[in-house]
Amino acid sequence: MANPSAVCNGHLHHHHQKQNNLLKSGISKKNGITKGMKKNGVSNGTLYKKTFIEHFEQAPMYVAVFTFVGFAVGTIFGYLRDFMRAWGLEKRNIAAEREQQKDFVPLYQDFENFYTRNLYLRIRDNWNRPICSVPGPQFDLMERVTDDYNWTFRFTGRTIKNVINMGSYNYLGFAETDINALKTVTIELEKYGTGVCSTRQEMGTLDKHVELEKLVAKFLGVEDAMVFGMGFATNSMNIPALVGKGCLILSDELNHTSLVLGARLSGATIRIFKHNNMQSLEKLLRDAIIYGQPRTHRAWRKIIILVEGIYSMEGSIVRLPEIVSLKKKYKAYLYLDEAHSIGAVGATGRGVVEYFGMSPDDVDVLMGTFTKSFGAAGGYIAGRKDLVDFLRTHSHSAVYATSMCPAIAEQIIRAMKCLMGLDGTAQGLQRVRQLEKNTRYFRRKLHEMGFIIYGNDDSPVVPLLLYMPGKIGAFARRMLEKNIGVVVVGFPATPITESRARFCVSAAHTREMLDTVLNALDELGDFLHLKYSRYSKSSHPELYEESRLELED
Repeated sequence: MANPSAVCNGHLHHHHQKQNNLLKSGISKKNGITKGMKKNGVSNGTLYKKTFIEHFEQAPMYVAVFTFVGFAVGTIFGYLRDFMRAWGLEKRNIAAEREQQKDFVPLYQDFENFYTRNLYLRIRDNWNRPICSVPGPQFDLMERVTDDYNWTFRFTGRTIKNVINMGSYNYLGFAETDINALKTVTIELEKYGTGVCSTRQEMGTLDKHVELEKLVAKFLGVEDAMVFGMGFATNSMNIPALVGKGCLILSDELNHTSLVLGARLSGATIRIFKHNNMQSLEKLLRDAIIYGQPRTHRAWRKIIILVEGIYSMEGSIVRLPEIVSLKKKYKAYLYLDEAHSIGAVGATGRGVVEYFGMSPDDVDVLMGTFTKSFGAAGGYIAGRKDLVDFLRTHSHSAVYATSMCPAIAEQIIRAMKCLMGLDGTAQGLQRVRQLEKNTRYFRRKLHEMGFIIYGNDDSPVVPLLLYMPGKIGAFARRMLEKNIGVVVVGFPATPITESRARFCVSAAHTREMLDTVLNALDELGDFLHLKYSRYSKSSHPELYEESRLELED
């Protein structure tokens, strides 16, 4: 980007295409493990400085069959219950149009709510559970019960204490209540209060924001950075400022909703490439250069590639070296969302750029959030100074959104200084090392037990596949009975045959906590028949040697 308009007036491309075979895309698949081979005419050995292994094992065919049967049975009974509700044989709890509005355009789409009222409600008790403590390695839950099959809940007044937290994005353990650690945050809270009550472009830029932005730029090794009060809005409100009509967005099919919304609001043409599939991406780039815009065939004003560092539902890591190689080859721009990877990977927690030993200059727009590894809120965009200066003027978030709370800014500064060693201790580096050890240990044990888990060996996001809809609720409820809090996810948030539990490993988890969870999973895996893996023993045991986990001096 040579000038401020280089990101707002360039070329952008995006296309939807069916996923190509893994072998065709240059990925070797053996025993449910994918590893890089040769792609785009360039050996991955020249791009990757470390072994890159990801797991996406397919379940046996009978699992998929029974999963579809489960949804079919649930659907049949759903229609039966809808019939009974229509004839007054069962109480109708779902929202419905009033009789006086029968001639109006429907406010509630009855068919669209079919899944919610007949399938989701059966296991609704597993979501939105209120907690009443800091979301550290353990937390306290407010107990609630239902008297009408999950239509409504009531609180019992009882608190479930010391539940092991395997669902929060507290990767480095900075979500804490230690008085000494939060001393500077308390001082800033007393000095500035809780709110700014203005936008960044009016009276909402404080000295704490300036300090934080300088620190973020230094941490990432770039010229400048800008911070925002909401992580979701960092994507959704800034992408429209960078691209517009006549631009092309190439978006990974598994990108977060904030990226998808930002792309749609921009008015740019959007095309989808298959997840981490370099052949799919290169074909779209090549077609964009050759054919240009539809109908007119003029060159795209801008082509920008949108990817994430760690994909929060799959646990996979972006193939950044290959994407950077392609973006340079075809003169495109790269927008990297490091919401889950900043702080969580890399020798010193600087994200996937550091993880792959690359330069921050290889990425045109660096985006990340403070809501995960830093135990705070908000997000940032970093890169060249002219890019950041452009966003200070044109970002919708800077113009309309309230500035970040100064106490939150101080919490981020505290955590980031700890990671950088500017607090005079090695605690930040120790947290990064501990997270890596915990991640490797937890993933290795799950593999050995015979579970199918997705993602990269170094990703602290660990999806464990449940598949069948009936097992979603049973899994979460039984884990809570063992004082373990987990996140379960099903259709439509995942493909219909890939319901899962998603674990988030933290540096704050002790080995005893992880062993408690693993023992519970081992027992529950046998009870619910969840051990579908046909390759329970890793074919790469050397990856899990403790000596490999130590960082170089």
